[in-house]
Amino acid sequence: MSHTLDADAVRAWCALALDALGRAREEIDAINVYPVADGDTGTNLYLTVESAARAVDDVFHGHATTDPASPPAFPDTVRAMAHGALIGARGNSGTILAQLLRGMAEVLTGAPGTSPGTDDAERLRRALRRAVESAYEGVARPVEGTVLTVAAAAADGAANAPGDAAAVARAAYEAARTALAATPGQLEVLGRAGVVDAGGLGLVEVLGALTRALAGETAGQPSQDAAAPATPATRAWRTESCPADLAGGAEPSYEVIYLLEADDTAVARLRTRLDALGESLVVVGGDGLWNVHVHVDDAGAAVEAGVEAGRPYRIRITHFGAAQEERTRTRERAQRAVVAVVPGEGLAGLCTEAGATVVATRPGQQPTGEELVEAIRRAHAREVVLLPNDAELRQTAAAAAEQARAEGVRVALIPTRSPVQGIAALAVHEPGRRFDEDVVAMTAAAGATRYAELAVAERQSWTMAGVCQAGDVLGLIDGDVAVIGAELAATAETVLDRMLAAGGEMVTLVLGADVPDTVADRLERHVRGGHLAVDTVVYRGGQQSAPLIVGVE
Repeated sequence: MSHTLDADAVRAWCALALDALGRAREEIDAINVYPVADGDTGTNLYLTVESAARAVDDVFHGHATTDPASPPAFPDTVRAMAHGALIGARGNSGTILAQLLRGMAEVLTGAPGTSPGTDDAERLRRALRRAVESAYEGVARPVEGTVLTVAAAAADGAANAPGDAAAVARAAYEAARTALAATPGQLEVLGRAGVVDAGGLGLVEVLGALTRALAGETAGQPSQDAAAPATPATRAWRTESCPADLAGGAEPSYEVIYLLEADDTAVARLRTRLDALGESLVVVGGDGLWNVHVHVDDAGAAVEAGVEAGRPYRIRITHFGAAQEERTRTRERAQRAVVAVVPGEGLAGLCTEAGATVVATRPGQQPTGEELVEAIRRAHAREVVLLPNDAELRQTAAAAAEQARAEGVRVALIPTRSPVQGIAALAVHEPGRRFDEDVVAMTAAAGATRYAELAVAERQSWTMAGVCQAGDVLGLIDGDVAVIGAELAATAETVLDRMLAAGGEMVTLVLGADVPDTVADRLERHVRGGHLAVDTVVYRGGQQSAPLIVGVE
């Protein structure tokens, strides 16, 4: 059933796009040969959409504190999406995607000088057209056969499409897929490499997510045919790795990106100056806030130009040919480090004592990919083992690991799904042995640890264990609800019995912030009395997310 173009649809779009880009990220990175074959387009697009999705979620969370019975206003949600993408835009394609979303927002929010139309379908047609216009305005020297071409085709496909907003989105998506398949014949470097444009493929994923959102889908549901993978012709190109020398001749040495607070007049002068300094210039934004992206040989001059125009910040400078410099710089690094995501102060202290660099999560919020990348940088090691300790962080952690690898760090991602699996992995970590051997041992320890979580139901709902009521205690084993009870300790005892029925040598109990020690004492006695030769260890984790986390090794 088609969904109205409203705040919920925007939130679903962001979540579905993030999921789609997470699944396609490695494939998009692999075909990235233009404008620079640095293999990070998929990662950059993922991080850009992640910032947009986080901004939209923040609007929903903020609104829930004042009016939980209704969603936030549609214009607020759309503006948050566009602003989040702008401040989190990464790379050439991510910056262009941010401007596409900003152009759509101008129409969808009824900004001055735009006409929102009379219904959702017409608003979406005009929004896609304005998105393309604004993207071409932001790129100093547009090149056909890129994400811009795919975006223009999408707008053309939507322009005359009949039906409701869902039908318009589908028409835009199908037109974008067709345009993507033609990009190797439009841009020589793509033809030589035998690939489609990486940024264009990312945009197809985003448009597919819009189609699914307006068809009424939400994140986590199986994909329908409306947003299936690209055409058979493009699917072959998505699986090839492309050597860097296919990108053509000499490229500028540095990628420079920064946010800039400046007025329109100053930005016009900045465009002229940066266009003379380098290539791949994209300046997007408005209303005093801009995202500047350029490839140059003189990174200092590019930043200086921003200082003269206004106030640049979040400055990122990447040296494309930094392999030798990276080898020299890493002589001062530690050989190996572990980065662990943890949900409470107690667990943070425990992991820090074990030598890990910790990313502490906030109640109700997951860390962003940028926060994980910063933690890897903070660890300052040649080799890093990343422990996300949350099943929902898998794609975010994978994108962060890929970004860190592009910066010269050897990163192994162990897909830990719970903090107790991370604790088990840390317990066998030995920095002195070979990296691969250490990763294998840590992965085996994590995989041998079953995990459970006790949570309190917020509302009545159906579960794998039956119907629960608000206030019931839920026992989730390996992510699925297995037990429904009325009291924490008694429910935890049932969970432990079920887990230990399959065997076990050690039980780990991680107590939440408000759980008394008497609960741990009771559970220790229960294990000791009913399961011989099973040891129990208790940690006060301090997490707000779950009253109790259980591990069985």
